[in-house]
Amino acid sequence: MFHFDKQNENVLYMDKRQHFEKLDSGHVINVNPDVVADFRNMPFEDESFYMVIFDPPHLIKAGETSWLAKKYGVLEETWQEDIKQGFDECMRVLKPNGTLIFKWNEEQVKLNEILRSIDYQPIIGNKRSKTHWLVFMKGVANE
Repeated sequence: MFHFDKQNENVLYMDKRQHFEKLDSGHVINVNPDVVADFRNMPFEDESFYMVIFDPPHLIKAGETSWLAKKYGVLEETWQEDIKQGFDECMRVLKPNGTLIFKWNEEQVKLNEILRSIDYQPIIGNKRSKTHWLVFMKGVANE
């Protein structure tokens, strides 16, 4: 949702879902990635990218017919391990000194719960809003 131009040739959009639906509510669900794959097991070689933006689902509870769940996805019960695997995969596909930008909304899971689940420390980010943007760098030692 934050892309200015999803057709930009420098951007590769990945999601494990592909779905189009017009809902009675007026919402349009259009999940149409360039690559259909799971963030826990990306189909890319090691050190493929200079930058990765990791925007996993933020919801752990949502109704099956919820437009939010259809549009953004829902985390599974194993969300802590899944997010950790996602971070590990992002770091694997980053080039040395590459940048990982992580987006997280605290509606259902607090950011500190996420940070406890992973082995990485952000170098910068915003702490004072409900939606957080954090920047990590491959190769920066954890403190």
